[in-house]
Amino acid sequence: MLFLRDLLATIGMALVAQLALCPAAHATNLPPGFQEVIFASQLTQPTAVRFSPDGRIFVAEKRGVVKYFNSLNDASAKQLIDIRTNVYNFWDRGLLGLALHPNFPSTPYLYVLYTYDGNIGGAAPKYGTPNTDSDPCPNPPGATDQGCVVSGRLSRFTLVSDANGSLTIGSDGERVMIEDWCQQYPSHSIGSIVFGHDGKLYVSAGDGASFTFVDHGQEGNPCGDPPQEGGSLRSQDVRTTSDPLGLDGSVLRIDPETGAPAGINGSPIIATGLRNPFRINVRPGANNEIWIGDVGWGEWEEINVIGNTTDSVLRNFGWPCYEGAGRQAGYEAANLPICQALYGTPGAVTPPYHAYSHSARVLPNDPCPTGSSAIAGVAIEFYSGSAYPAKYNGALFFADYSRRCIWAMLNGSNGSPNPASIENFAVDAAGPVDLQIAPNGELFYADLDAGTIRRIQYTSAANRPPTAFIVANPTSGGAPLTVNFNGSGSSDPDAGDALSFAWDLDGNGAFDNGSAAQASFIYGQAGTYTARLRVTDPQGASGDASVVINVGGNSAPAASIATPAAGTKWKVGDSIAFSGSATDAQDGPLPASQLSWALVLFHCDDQSNCHQHPIQTYPGVAGGTFAAPDHAFPSYLQLTLTATDSGGLTSSQALRIDPQTTVLTFQTTPNGLPLVFGAVASTTSFSRTVIVGSRNTISAPDGQKGSQLYRFQNWSDNGAQTHELVAPAASTTYVARYRK
Repeated sequence: MLFLRDLLATIGMALVAQLALCPAAHATNLPPGFQEVIFASQLTQPTAVRFSPDGRIFVAEKRGVVKYFNSLNDASAKQLIDIRTNVYNFWDRGLLGLALHPNFPSTPYLYVLYTYDGNIGGAAPKYGTPNTDSDPCPNPPGATDQGCVVSGRLSRFTLVSDANGSLTIGSDGERVMIEDWCQQYPSHSIGSIVFGHDGKLYVSAGDGASFTFVDHGQEGNPCGDPPQEGGSLRSQDVRTTSDPLGLDGSVLRIDPETGAPAGINGSPIIATGLRNPFRINVRPGANNEIWIGDVGWGEWEEINVIGNTTDSVLRNFGWPCYEGAGRQAGYEAANLPICQALYGTPGAVTPPYHAYSHSARVLPNDPCPTGSSAIAGVAIEFYSGSAYPAKYNGALFFADYSRRCIWAMLNGSNGSPNPASIENFAVDAAGPVDLQIAPNGELFYADLDAGTIRRIQYTSAANRPPTAFIVANPTSGGAPLTVNFNGSGSSDPDAGDALSFAWDLDGNGAFDNGSAAQASFIYGQAGTYTARLRVTDPQGASGDASVVINVGGNSAPAASIATPAAGTKWKVGDSIAFSGSATDAQDGPLPASQLSWALVLFHCDDQSNCHQHPIQTYPGVAGGTFAAPDHAFPSYLQLTLTATDSGGLTSSQALRIDPQTTVLTFQTTPNGLPLVFGAVASTTSFSRTVIVGSRNTISAPDGQKGSQLYRFQNWSDNGAQTHELVAPAASTTYVARYRK
């Protein structure tokens, strides 16, 4: 998972000329007749969106907050749940799963799945501070060194509606239904919760293991696993009997009333062998099918299917012994007993329904980039034909957060989504981490990057959306300020389409301040306001434009990062100090309480295709320190300082901090034998660029060259056949010696 895209342009600056924006202020490319619009904005890292039968929309925020909207016409979010003290919001951890009881509001239950800031059964917060948005991981133990060990929770809230329809939490508060999922490292945390056709609740979670090296629990073993059964191998815990059953890397089936297990052999588990099943969903109309989007390691992204959740067949999708349709090279070369036993059991592993390689395009001539990948959304729906064209009936929509794309896998002749019939649906999407089909048949997605919920509408392949245009006069002045707005310059490319107008002039998100081409509004208080116009054609296609109104003569502050200096480079484990300040023309020097920092790691396949891991925020401080993390290269850190003045205007300055790298070269004697570096096997000799201080797993499996079998003898660094190496500052060559 979870991942944040760069939104680092200075914001809040007063504009002195009219401003026209595209419908969603983001150029998502869609098929003809489709358009993307923003349903909700100004959210804090939304991770999940759900629709209630009574028309309400619920949104989970990663920090541990749930908000709701009364309808699709309500743009004003109401806060419902705040469990930030319990939620561990660090890196890819946080509140990630959300579900409503299918009979809501008659059965007024809301379920949340989150990373718990504590040990299993322990008190919270273990690392964070109560009621704050972001949580730290101190060094030691270090996020990617020994890991900040936490757990996971599935909880239920009973919601109460008052006479005005406002929702609150019932007197019973949070009811914890499951507390498990020991997690050592900062990704592959918990995932999704969905209701099946059978009325049971289905839950997914990742392995909580390292993403940098072959992890079998050798680093401290904080989850208390037997030797060579920890780390990623916790995903195979059902195959071991020497310790209590853990729930990592699995899909569960439970009773939604009691939390009692409803899986196989008295446990809640119905599928195992998963790395990071970040999103699962139920196929409508099918026989209790669960579809799984499993985020891969070095080579493959997977879509897996549990064909019938009630058939008492335990599915094992093979991780970490398998990735994609084949054996995972790093874990195979480590010669781990659990994997060797799995390899020796024909039919023990269920292959993926569909998988795509990190180095390949999802379909021929795909405009979406290759390389860095993170399958983030799986949504399936049978359309009636009234929302989208009939060809999408029964299609599987799936998203890749890193590639910023959504595809449609259309139905085949057998009535199931056909991997041979994949089409681009949304190219350069904003930041999709959760896909949902609304009751009106439209696809909505949670945009983690920009804090929005976006909806994709269809009007007609022959109809093109209109373009909104605003002229505002004046755009700045002292309070009270009367501003006249004119949208008559808006246009529609389809001649003869009459446009309707709707204005949001008070900035509350509701287009309820006028319905004519012209409008006027009095701004009584100093501050900065965004006025918006939405124009809609007779077929329902719309376009938005906005203009910023600056009342009171306020101007944005200027943020400035003092340290680290530009050009600073880091190696794993370095303690990096940061400091900064801000000045404002009206307020003068701003205090630390009006400063906020954000640290994000960008993980790239090359220097252009990157996805983001939001590591931590530091509100209300002029400076601090952080420990440089361990991660695969190419990657870099980005530190952003944001300053907010007394009038609410903000500005940001960002600093890219690149790592110090080194080149590791690998050879064999005789040359030309395969070695495994990390997740990937390669024929020698080869070189890899890594970050200085990073931990890397290298294996020298027995191999064959021609008809001759060669057996491993020793490494030039005297390491074991499979061992970890910490990358030195100087370029180094490692040689594996073999004998016949």
